[in-house]
Amino acid sequence: MSRMNTLQLETEVERMARAMMTRNWQIGYDLLCHLRSQLNLEEVAAVLIISIERVIWFDAHSVVWTIENLIPEDVMAEIHKITTVSFYTRLINQGFVPGIDFSVDANGKLLVGKTVMMNSKFCILSSTLGF
Repeated sequence: MSRMNTLQLETEVERMARAMMTRNWQIGYDLLCHLRSQLNLEEVAAVLIISIERVIWFDAHSVVWTIENLIPEDVMAEIHKITTVSFYTRLINQGFVPGIDFSVDANGKLLVGKTVMMNSKFCILSSTLGF
């Protein structure tokens, strides 16, 4: 986050996490507008990813609500871009073979085979993030 120091980043993540947990569209929208005025698209997506990671462990329903109701399409596309690379790397580290067990299409969508889908951790994350 080029324009934020660590304290500012933590503050924005904390605010977004609280907004997610309120499930109040206006609060979340106002905070997203503020973030967009301060950060570029990739940085806004990164703040949301960190916020989602913080909240998902104790309030998964708020994360689902946020994904379905709050996150704008362009930010969600950026989140998909960032997380696809991360998933790809994790799958390789877990012993899955690119091109056999999974691949990425021309649009950057992660395509997975049966072996990967049978992995419960992947199923939970992919269904939450819409892969």
